[in-house]
Formats: sequence, C-alpha cells, structure tokens
Amino acid sequence: MRKITPFLWFDNQAEEAANFYVSLFKNSKIHTVSRYPEGAPAPAGSAMVVDFELEGQRIQILNGGPHFKLSEAFSFSVICEDQTEIDRLWDTMIKDGGEESQCGWLRDKFGVSWQIVPRKLLELQSQKDGKKAAATTQAVLKMRKLDIAELERASAAA
Repeated sequence: MRKITPFLWFDNQAEEAANFYVSLFKNSKIHTVSRYPEGAPAPAGSAMVVDFELEGQRIQILNGGPHFKLSEAFSFSVICEDQTEIDRLWDTMIKDGGEESQCGWLRDKFGVSWQIVPRKLLELQSQKDGKKAAATTQAVLKMRKLDIAELERASAAA
C-alpha cells in the first residue's frame, strides 16, 4: 500500500461508486471491501471502506454517513489522449445525475469532482509564444467540456 492515498467520505454509496469508477478506466480494480459488523453505526454487511485502484492510483472511500459532503475543493484530474476519450468519460460521468461545470470540470452522480483534460491542452498552454498560450486559456474559460479542435484553433489564430 502507498504511504499517501486519497480517502473520500461518502454517505452510503462507496461500493457503487468504486465499481462505477473501475468500469471507466482500463487499468483499474477493486482491492478490498471491508464491511460493517453487527452493532456498527451502519447496516451489518454494508461496505465500510472500499480500497480500489484507477490507472495505478490507489483510492479509498468510506461509507461514513451524511455528516460530511464532497466539494469541488478536491477533484481528480484525468489527462486524456484524444477527444474520443474526453467524450466517453464526460458523457458517462454526467449521466444519471452528474453535472457539467466550466473549464473541463464536472461533478459525477456521487458528488465527486473531476477535471477531464486533454494532454494537448497542457502542450498548448505551455507554449513559448505567450499570445498563443493566453488564447488557449481564454478558449478554455468559455467551455464546459473541453474541445481539442477548438483549443487548437484558438491557439493557431493568436
């Protein structure tokens, strides 16, 4: 186990969420699910902590009840190789109650915030030509789901 692992607090959907996330990323798996025993503050046998992995990143989530809420102050950033990957992740994550936000951010149906970012954006924003980098950033600020072709057009036009 890694020394530092993101640990998120859910009300009662940890196992469902972990299974959903694992279904989205190829190199992913559930490692363990610990369950509440009799007499615990949750139903016996329900998931307590789910330890899983997404593309090599270990994550743990707890069914801890409604006391604490997830917020945009914490998000996962996913670097995508092409528009097809962006579209697939974006569309799947906002389906069934997720919400679009600005600049490549969304909140999934469980309330977790994600940044769905094309690798190309990192290249365009780090160009030595400051005008092109700035034009790319201005294009991002006008988008919800990021569009690689539009980002490239904005950079080329500067």
